[in-house]
Amino acid sequence: MARSGGLFRGRRWIAGPIVMIVQGSCIAPAAPPPPSAAVPAGAARTPDAGRPAGQSRLAPPRQSLIQTGFAYSGPMVQGGTVIGTAPAGTSLLSFDGVSIPVAPDGRFLIAFDRDAPASATLVATLGNGQTVTDTLSVARRAWNIERLASLPRFAQPSEEFNRLRPAEIEAINAARRINAVSDGWRQNFLWPAIGRLSGMFGSQRIYKNGEAGAYHSGTDIAQPAGTPVIAPADGVVILAADHPFLLEGNLLMIDHGMGLNSAFLHLSRIDVKVGDHVQRGQRIGAVGMTGRATGPHLHWSLKWRDSRIDPLLLAGPMPVG
Repeated sequence: MARSGGLFRGRRWIAGPIVMIVQGSCIAPAAPPPPSAAVPAGAARTPDAGRPAGQSRLAPPRQSLIQTGFAYSGPMVQGGTVIGTAPAGTSLLSFDGVSIPVAPDGRFLIAFDRDAPASATLVATLGNGQTVTDTLSVARRAWNIERLASLPRFAQPSEEFNRLRPAEIEAINAARRINAVSDGWRQNFLWPAIGRLSGMFGSQRIYKNGEAGAYHSGTDIAQPAGTPVIAPADGVVILAADHPFLLEGNLLMIDHGMGLNSAFLHLSRIDVKVGDHVQRGQRIGAVGMTGRATGPHLHWSLKWRDSRIDPLLLAGPMPVG
């Protein structure tokens, strides 16, 4: 049975909203979002209304579905993250043919890439050998595409860039191959900094001769250099750059478990080290403009395995002070 993003109430599926995206990037921030989404510098954080600290916003309903035995919570849209509960007795679970872990309580995590196809398939193999299959409907998003027909895509990289960049890429890839043990993926994610959203996930530019630039892989938060950055959820530090990377600058990465990790770019300072276990809300660094950035801001990106996902859908609307 195909389903779109939303939430189960009893046996009924309540469709969730599709979030529209506005343009932005680390190199050329977009116009400010509507006033309701902007927060003045230094504004106080607001607690999640009616939700105990650390409780997952995506905690799935406890009931199982008669049709498949699966239950889900979270937006089934491109860039969305979903926590599910597998059918009772599941011994093996696969997502589009790739095995994914299941926690002892039956919970699991899946996510949909920015360019995910319209459907995905979950297959649970039970202890008795029986298989249960569920086909999920993945809603498309309307990404903001900016066309700059008179500009070339980019200048040719320098010899220094070509010499240094491969080692940086390998360091990032090696960090993502680490499978840290953490339950951060279960928690309600915080925004790592509070401020104006100057760049949004998924936006993209098309240059001269129709050449497409890389889409914006995270969310930019404009704040002055030195503004504290906190851990959005529990996790283990898997990369803490000891020098600024060419593009990312001072780069910090945290593994939240189940294949979900955060990356924080352009930091002015990193306050933790590889192997540290950090807690939701703990200070981990400070906003900066190291690497390729035209102004001080935090670029926060999230990845589940090979899928790039939207921080806005996981952390919810930017709090207003």
